[in-house]
Amino acid sequence: MTGMSGVIGTRWEAARRLGGYGAAASLSLYLAVKVVWIAAAAFGHAPADFGGADWIVLNVVTVGMSATGIVLGLVLARGTRWRIPAAPLVFFTWVGSGFLIPLMPYTLVSAVLGAGEEDAGGDAAPSWEMTLIGIGFTGMALGLAIALPIYMRERWPTAFLGRLPDRRRTAVRRARTAAVFTTVPTAFWTLWAAGAELGLDPAHRDLVDLNARLLLGDSALWALLGVWSVLAVSSARPNVPAWPPMALGFTASGSLFAWGGWKLAVALLRPGGYTPAEYPIAAIALNGLAAAGGVLMLSTLLASLRAPSAPPAGTQ
Repeated sequence: MTGMSGVIGTRWEAARRLGGYGAAASLSLYLAVKVVWIAAAAFGHAPADFGGADWIVLNVVTVGMSATGIVLGLVLARGTRWRIPAAPLVFFTWVGSGFLIPLMPYTLVSAVLGAGEEDAGGDAAPSWEMTLIGIGFTGMALGLAIALPIYMRERWPTAFLGRLPDRRRTAVRRARTAAVFTTVPTAFWTLWAAGAELGLDPAHRDLVDLNARLLLGDSALWALLGVWSVLAVSSARPNVPAWPPMALGFTASGSLFAWGGWKLAVALLRPGGYTPAEYPIAAIALNGLAAAGGVLMLSTLLASLRAPSAPPAGTQ
């Protein structure tokens, strides 16, 4: 593990720059729409099912998130030329990639199946706004998926080079706890994606349409990838290169924390009278477990980097 080089080739560097700048430019479109929405709400033009103040606060939060994402794209594009401290960089890339990258499979499948086309209503946003939002999310997700692993491979090569057997077994109990925490919401997401109604509020079951089921299935898929990743890393599973579980685990754990934390906050605060499809206590418990599982997964991955490498065979 020691002595591994962080140097990347010129083509990889060009790909990182393209991904980072593309992510920042794409999310700028989303930011512009959000600023327009805030300005419109300030003049009394807010959705009928939202209070004006709630709508402004919600969009101010997303403006802050999107501005952070734009800065993150620029940081990734510049690479190690900007010596950003590791802790905030890891946190924001973890949350940002967790929010967006896992949505890419959902976006492809929903486009093929036409999910969400029936959601248009009298209060729907104009098509040009939704187009810019779609470009912003998709472009940012694709840019992150390209630039982030290259940046992390360049800055922290020991996290992605080599094979898992080169590492000691580490944080096994923590990884198993993360797997248990994550399995509970994953089971419900899988059931709901398949059409089951266990745990859903009868008054709001109609919210779980095709679009919602695809999102639930996508969440379950990434949660399972995260469980596999931490169990593989913690057990130093034989014959497995280090980079697949590290990369997948980083994104999957970020997804559990970011979406779990976001949905937990919404379930508790209920902006605009929001009501989840599941019973409120189920929404709080499942999303809380998902967010906690994501934190435990990330800590397991980080612990594997701090663990000393195994001594060569035949030595003491």
